[in-house]
Amino acid sequence: MAKSILITGCSTGIGNDAAHTLAARGWQVVASVRKAGDVARLTEEGLTAVRIDYEDPQSIAEGFAAAMQATDGKLDALFNNGAYAIPGPLEDITPEALRAIFEANLIGWHDLTRQAITVMRRQGSGRIVNCSSVLGLVGVRWRGAYVATKFALEGMTDVLRQEMADAGIDVVLIEPGPIDTPFRDNAIRQFEKWIDWKESARADQYREGLLDQLYTGTPGAAQWPPSAVTRSLIRALEARRPKARYMVTTPTTAAALMRRALPARLIDRILSSR
Repeated sequence: MAKSILITGCSTGIGNDAAHTLAARGWQVVASVRKAGDVARLTEEGLTAVRIDYEDPQSIAEGFAAAMQATDGKLDALFNNGAYAIPGPLEDITPEALRAIFEANLIGWHDLTRQAITVMRRQGSGRIVNCSSVLGLVGVRWRGAYVATKFALEGMTDVLRQEMADAGIDVVLIEPGPIDTPFRDNAIRQFEKWIDWKESARADQYREGLLDQLYTGTPGAAQWPPSAVTRSLIRALEARRPKARYMVTTPTTAAALMRRALPARLIDRILSSR
């Protein structure tokens, strides 16, 4: 029988590529998205799709139930994917904004993971893969809210891996660097929703460069395709004994080495110069 996997964040980017690639590889894929329109679109593309919005606990419960109905109650793997950033200096991130991003990038993941564990425990096996980021390894200024969620995810995943070892459930981290997705577009929408930059103590810095950095990015910056993440996901899912971490892209590997080898103040200077 085909192995089953629930993948979140499948409307575009990493999740979309993973869902289509694994389905072509013979997996029974249930692809989740936040919007009903995307459920219809993915269904037309031949995928089994359900609605799950990490910020909506009811959608998590209903979407997971629909996924289990599609797989006859079994679940071999869960790929938690799909997160957003609220760019800006931490002093400009309101508590309400921080609560919202933690709900979307961490607490909702935990909610869905707990439901998956219930099924996997009953089976005596399963694999949970969490998509982290290079910014789960090093912190970079103006990205503090996102960094906070990814540092938390890294720690939570490490603990869960230890705790699930006696249940036959493997827990894995994938740590991508710069991937060519609509991530920046989503970040801009969150920035415009939450950040009142004109009233910020850093308003001049916004005008002199931060806004340009957000809206135009770094010209010529290297980006890897979503398929680079999917390749690591396949290894994480199909290895007999998966690694705890799979790093994707050169910047992620460099960040991991830098964190192990260099003092914090030197890392600060290197990252602040970028």
